[in-house]
Amino acid sequence: MELAYASVALAQPPDVVWSVLGDFHGLAGWVRRIRSSEAEDGTGVGSVRRLTLDPDGLVARERLVSHDDPGRRYSYEFADEIPFPASAYRGTVHLLPITDTGGTFLEWYGEYECAPGLEQTLRDTFTGIYASFFADLRAKLEGG
Repeated sequence: MELAYASVALAQPPDVVWSVLGDFHGLAGWVRRIRSSEAEDGTGVGSVRRLTLDPDGLVARERLVSHDDPGRRYSYEFADEIPFPASAYRGTVHLLPITDTGGTFLEWYGEYECAPGLEQTLRDTFTGIYASFFADLRAKLEGG
């Protein structure tokens, strides 16, 4: 398995960040590129979020495979065909407190399998997506 990893420090406390990020089906409320996020099969572990993307209207379906509120962590995988040249993908979001500032350390990473020669391309793609999500989350948390 390959790993794409990104992290960011946020000024807001973990409970505030988790109130936004911890809602697996709430991406459309803060990720600019997501036009809509619809819950299929409930909202708990095993549920699927159907994401419609802007500007092209492409659809991706992701299944929640674990959700730990006290640990502020969840993992997901694609429920259908993976929209990247990967044969497997599991993403994880995890928050930790930054004790000296009261802020939040957020890590987002994806473990994936792909054909030889595509490892770095996919790593760059996934970390770029995570960085974009960090910027959108920061804007949401700062009231933008």
